[in-house]
Amino acid sequence: MSIELPRPIADFVEANARLDLNGMMKPFRRDALFIDNGKRFEGEAAIRELFEQEVIPVKAIFVPDAVREEEGDIVVEGPAHGDFPGSPLRFTYRFTLADGAIETLETKV
Repeated sequence: MSIELPRPIADFVEANARLDLNGMMKPFRRDALFIDNGKRFEGEAAIRELFEQEVIPVKAIFVPDAVREEEGDIVVEGPAHGDFPGSPLRFTYRFTLADGAIETLETKV
């Protein structure tokens, strides 16, 4: 199923599918906040480190299959698969966008 995503989110998802770290970082604001199952990563360096340690090594790729707007945020759901226990796992990604970039991303399993 093909779904339409706002450009910054689509860019992030497409880069993640290629495990392209720089491409994954590009749609984020420099001062972005990433909340991963309650753990906070603030700013470009912290988010990059998270991707370098938790996403790229296990080849975690998120494949969105549903999208909706909720309280001004874009909520995207779908499975993530890779070389990690329980793969694939279903995730919910909640994006807050500002000025054409990802300001906040919160993920939950």
